Amino acid sequence: MSAEASGPAAAVAPSLEVSKPSGLEPGSAAYGLKPLTPNSKYVKLNVGGSLHYTTLRTLTGQDSLLKAMFSGRVEVLTDAGGWVLIDRSGRHFGTILNYLRDGSVPLPESTRELGELLGEARYYLVQGLIEDCQLALQQKRENLSPLCLIPTVTSPREEQQLLASTSKPVVKLLHNRSNNKYSYTSTSDDNLLKNIELFDKLALRFHGRLLFLKDVLGDEICCWSFYGQGRKIAEVCCTSIVYATEKKQTKVEFPEARIFEETLNILIYETPRGPDPALLEATGGAAGGGGVGRGEDEENREHRVRRIHVRRHITHDERPHGQQIVFKD
Repeated sequence: MSAEASGPAAAVAPSLEVSKPSGLEPGSAAYGLKPLTPNSKYVKLNVGGSLHYTTLRTLTGQDSLLKAMFSGRVEVLTDAGGWVLIDRSGRHFGTILNYLRDGSVPLPESTRELGELLGEARYYLVQGLIEDCQLALQQKRENLSPLCLIPTVTSPREEQQLLASTSKPVVKLLHNRSNNKYSYTSTSDDNLLKNIELFDKLALRFHGRLLFLKDVLGDEICCWSFYGQGRKIAEVCCTSIVYATEKKQTKVEFPEARIFEETLNILIYETPRGPDPALLEATGGAAGGGGVGRGEDEENREHRVRRIHVRRHITHDERPHGQQIVFKD
């Protein structure tokens, strides 16, 4: 391939005068850069060290920066070996050429690579490829809905806003290890982690039906709360104060069955119509009969909160003398 401009082409693309840098000899790759002859049929491209062979028909078939470069409107440079130098990464240049040849290319699956290809298409002004990449990225963003989004409560006001803004029942786990005044029992750390792991498993299982919240600022160490229609329905406190050789310790329990039961109970508040009376009665909630004729006792029962403490908090002075302590669930 000829690297010299001659004939009419020389008038279109003005010749580039390159002075010889000190220390470079003729024949080296960085010496003697010359304009490319636009009439050349085949072109050798060196794009950031990536070598490509193609034709002028491919490069000038669509409106792009490459067409401007190889139609004489923009000056291009070659090295002593006849390679056209383009100071750009060659990672996606092959895809650019394939699009210029065929009008379409398979797009990368990776969002990162798709973004890189979009950047190259914008640089080379390949409008069709730009639109294809933008459409593919938009579809990925629309389809990339999080499997399970769990807000973290940072203030009581934020908690109230979250409860008021959702029509779903809510399960909240409060875990704040810094609230402890005493040392933990040997199994407390493991049980605290088990509570957190159960919360994550329930969130993955019921994420489409329940809203899950995490609270790391509350006054308890480990406590589950269950809400329906904006009000608290049940609470499971997993901490208690116990004694070991007359010394107070904090004990964290893992009442897995109770937590799972309350999670299922809260599903009866899933629909905006209100809890199903039959389900409420079957799960120990408020009895049916909603509407006219409900007694005052039934209304009070409906607004009660089930508070379940895995172990009752006691102090040294409260223990009956000479009697065995019985903890009630």
